[in-house]
Amino acid sequence: MSDIIKAENVIFEYPVLDDEGKEIARNRVLDDVSLSIPEGQFLAVLGHNGSGKSTLAKHFNGILLPESGKVTVDGIDTADEKRIYDIRQTVGMVFQNPDNQIVATIVEEDVAFALENLGVPPDEIRKRVDEALKTVDMYEYREHSPHQLSGGQKQRVAIAGIIAMRPRCIVLDEPTAMLDPKGRKEIMKTVKYLNREHGITAVLITHYMEEAAQADRVVVIDKGKILLDDVPKKIFSQVELLKSVGLDVPQTVELMYGLRKSGLDVPIDLLSEDECADYLFEMLSAGENGK
Repeated sequence: MSDIIKAENVIFEYPVLDDEGKEIARNRVLDDVSLSIPEGQFLAVLGHNGSGKSTLAKHFNGILLPESGKVTVDGIDTADEKRIYDIRQTVGMVFQNPDNQIVATIVEEDVAFALENLGVPPDEIRKRVDEALKTVDMYEYREHSPHQLSGGQKQRVAIAGIIAMRPRCIVLDEPTAMLDPKGRKEIMKTVKYLNREHGITAVLITHYMEEAAQADRVVVIDKGKILLDDVPKKIFSQVELLKSVGLDVPQTVELMYGLRKSGLDVPIDLLSEDECADYLFEMLSAGENGK
């Protein structure tokens, strides 16, 4: 499987300015980060605020460029200004606040906006808009005003606007941070559907452990460096390490970790509520039968 995104020894710094706007220092946000993302993978990137995870996301489609090192998208160097259109056609970006991405007063017009700017023929626009809205389960709202929608619905419209451009990869930078639990579930269902059914590579930047647990792979960033990179079960088994860098673990892991600390020999890598409930039910049943 080929890599759709590759970061090699990426260093990125923000300038620190004094009151007069003069640069007095540099704040290193990414420190020698190397990461390869295979096509078709669902990757979650975890880290507390200020860890560098959103800065890394903005490197994946050329919004930011490394100070040293290199990022390639489908083999194209993001520093190649002549290829920025190809890069952004390949990797679409969804941000935290859907209100900042919605530009039109009618849902279907908003989804069509980027396609019109790209000069896509009207018949093709109609087809792509309808397909994108159906994919995110928002087709019945196509003639509504976006401002009448819930936060989760607005974010799905923003995602539809990206997938109408037919990217091979979508990077979502904390897309559920401003949503209620229902909205968060809607977005996760949509991301998993795009990844599983349409083969779109998904990179989810999040600080919600339950969201990261649903990915194929989890990368944990701390102080601009990659701390962990593995499948969710192996990542969330390292409870002490995650807590030491200010991160929680999914509630199911927290429960099993607590039971283990109290002396019970139980696994701590049960990530879903069903998996956890089934295990505890079997354990209790075995205990009763053994009386």
